[in-house]
Amino acid sequence: MTTTTASAQPGERTAGKSSPGAARDRRRPPGRIRRIGLPYLLLLPALLLELLVHLVPMVIGIVMSFKELTQFYVRDWTLAPWNGLDNYSMSVDFDAPVGAALLHSFLVTCAFTVLSVGLCWLIGTAAAVCMQDAFRGRGLLRALFLVPYALPVYAAVITWAFMFQHDNGLVNHVLHDQLGLTDKPSFWLIGDNSFVALLVVSVWKGWPFAFLIVMAGLQNIPKELYEAAALDGAGVWQQIRRITLPSLRPVNQVLVLVLFLWTFNDFNTPFVLFGKAAPEAADLISIHIYQSSFVTWNFGAGSAMSVLLLLFLLVVTGAYLFLSSRSRPAAGSAEASRSVKASRASGEGETADV
Repeated sequence: MTTTTASAQPGERTAGKSSPGAARDRRRPPGRIRRIGLPYLLLLPALLLELLVHLVPMVIGIVMSFKELTQFYVRDWTLAPWNGLDNYSMSVDFDAPVGAALLHSFLVTCAFTVLSVGLCWLIGTAAAVCMQDAFRGRGLLRALFLVPYALPVYAAVITWAFMFQHDNGLVNHVLHDQLGLTDKPSFWLIGDNSFVALLVVSVWKGWPFAFLIVMAGLQNIPKELYEAAALDGAGVWQQIRRITLPSLRPVNQVLVLVLFLWTFNDFNTPFVLFGKAAPEAADLISIHIYQSSFVTWNFGAGSAMSVLLLLFLLVVTGAYLFLSSRSRPAAGSAEASRSVKASRASGEGETADV
């Protein structure tokens, strides 16, 4: 006798396998999509504001750099004729007056940035290291050190402008009248001394930020390292050189980059300190671009200078990040090898004790 069994049809197998669990599986992807898309939806207002505040003006500035935009087209800048690359060629022609003035401003800005960033980092690091150990009045000193960073920029720079006055300024009163270090009162806001005055104000208001960042980075260094180094006979300078600075390398890499970008683009300090016409010795590129755009009314040339400045900062930032990222694996492998050696030494010591 032949027994035949009815085989289930494909539709019946599918129907048989379908269950409430399978229905829930079909409903899961939309919920998962909603969970994944919710963070992006919450970020959408910030992205739109970033687009309106930064990207749109940047694109408009790039378009303006290709136009012959002068005071005759201020009412409607879209009517200005296209100028091609003439604004850029005029800016980089260092034999012409416009290009020579831009090159001088660029060199002054580079020297100012290197000195300001270096002094801010040095003073901030030294103050953070000195404030690391507990002593009476440490909290008060930390609060006082952060006062220049907490003050509004305009109020602080205006105060310094009064202090640098020739006849009744506090700086000349102390240096000339009380200490007798100068033969006569100096002009700090004009001439070659203007660079020194600008550097003093920049360092005064910038080093507390370095102090704050380095002090936060020092909290992550274990105190056992300093105790072990002291037991091995290492002095204070050796501890700073062998423990503090290598441990602060990631913090310093970010700190130096931020200080560089802030200082190179600083416009408020020279504008409030000197006004629209900065002295030649303190002619930073930010104030120079402002003068080219809003004083001479050549917005096309000013926009081209701004685009060149943006490209320079992008190249420097990219090179800095590339070099710092290459140095991180080497530093990490060296630190890992030191930790392995230390663990082996401790293991051998424990074995010897047993």
